[in-house]
Amino acid sequence: MGMIIALQMAYQMVQLSAELYIPNVIAVSLTRELTPVLTALIVAGRIGAGIAAEIGSMVVTEQVDALKAFAVNPVKYLVVPRFLGLILMLPVLTMLSDVIGIWGGYVICVFKLHISHEMFWKMTFKALTMKDILTGLIKTIFFGAIIAIVGCHQGLSVKGGADGVGRATTTAVVRSFILIIVSDCMITFIFYFLLNF
Repeated sequence: MGMIIALQMAYQMVQLSAELYIPNVIAVSLTRELTPVLTALIVAGRIGAGIAAEIGSMVVTEQVDALKAFAVNPVKYLVVPRFLGLILMLPVLTMLSDVIGIWGGYVICVFKLHISHEMFWKMTFKALTMKDILTGLIKTIFFGAIIAIVGCHQGLSVKGGADGVGRATTTAVVRSFILIIVSDCMITFIFYFLLNF
């Protein structure tokens, strides 16, 4: 994404002789908006679907009923670990995505647009504040919760055997995507207009 933003911005910025500001745009747009959302969508597609399929298969093969028979709470045993795992690891994945995205922008800016190495990092760190990084990371906590809750809910509600598992998996991914985008809009609105963050 960093490479794509740099290439797309270069088209207009070079005409305005403002290519020096491309690192600023890359850093802020990636950390605040793009990497949190894109990372969450990728995780929802891979992990959210996996959670729904795994728990759905357990429901179909009556493993969840067996847990209940042994007085084990399925939510506590199946949902809580996945919920905690996602809200803890999605921010870590997002930080990794931020670093990779900024390095991608670096490659295009330095080798294609001929912005010096020192100038790229100077402009990046000048534009990037802790507030930008925290905004993206706070969003990912909510995105992780959405992925876990939707995936587990769809998995636990499976009916109809293997066909139901497939439907639950597809529904989990689609609902997670929609809820991630809607919640991103709402969280951004709260940060910018209500909290001035």
